[in-house]
Amino acid sequence: MYSNLINAAGAAASGGAEYGLVPMLRDGNAVTWTTFIVLLVMFTGSLYILFTKLFEQNKVMRQGRDMQASFWRAPSLDDGMKKLEKNSAYRQIVEDGLRAQSDHSKLANPVEAHDWMHGTMERSQNHINSKLNSGLSFLATVGSTAPFVGLFGTVIGILTALVKIGASGQASIDAVAGPVGEALIMTAIGLVVAVPAVMAFNWLQGRNKVIGRNLSTFSNDVLGSIMSNGAVRPSAVAAAPAAPAKPAAAPAKA
Repeated sequence: MYSNLINAAGAAASGGAEYGLVPMLRDGNAVTWTTFIVLLVMFTGSLYILFTKLFEQNKVMRQGRDMQASFWRAPSLDDGMKKLEKNSAYRQIVEDGLRAQSDHSKLANPVEAHDWMHGTMERSQNHINSKLNSGLSFLATVGSTAPFVGLFGTVIGILTALVKIGASGQASIDAVAGPVGEALIMTAIGLVVAVPAVMAFNWLQGRNKVIGRNLSTFSNDVLGSIMSNGAVRPSAVAAAPAAPAKPAAAPAKA
């Protein structure tokens, strides 16, 4: 629809000449098409990463809610781990912590158990965070480079238009404004590609930080439970609010 409006406005302003995205691509050279395809790939890739990362984040957040609802109610870490789904990020942390506890006695050189298990569980967290952050660098790259790619297409379009105008011998304002204005479409496309990518990057990055803090808190709680043989653990159920005090009975009338 917007392309048709642009084409119609260009035709009315220049006595029948067509201007817009479709005429620009139809009459464009290899550089114009390459620039447009690069921007299209950037836009498509940004959407793909946005929805795939959003799906992964929602999955981990749901696993965190399931963990809070059932894990710490179990009598032991092993029983609580069995209540979590098989591919849960939180189950992976518990499994690595319990495995580190059993492997500590196999070490030839003495290493403090706390440091050994903390390092193992931290590597598990880093693996999960690395998986969640994968692909976000592409969004950052698109957000920072797409405007310049569009600007490059605009410069090439203006150069091509000016060469054609010079060859035709028509230097009037109506002959220059249409082709030059048409070349600015590439800059607009670059901005359309860049702005959503930047917004998606900041939003997904913020959600990853929340997930990372939750994983770190859970890892510390599991480590404390392992080191204390289950004596130290967070409260599974929040304390019920105190019932309001009953009003004092009115004194009996004489």
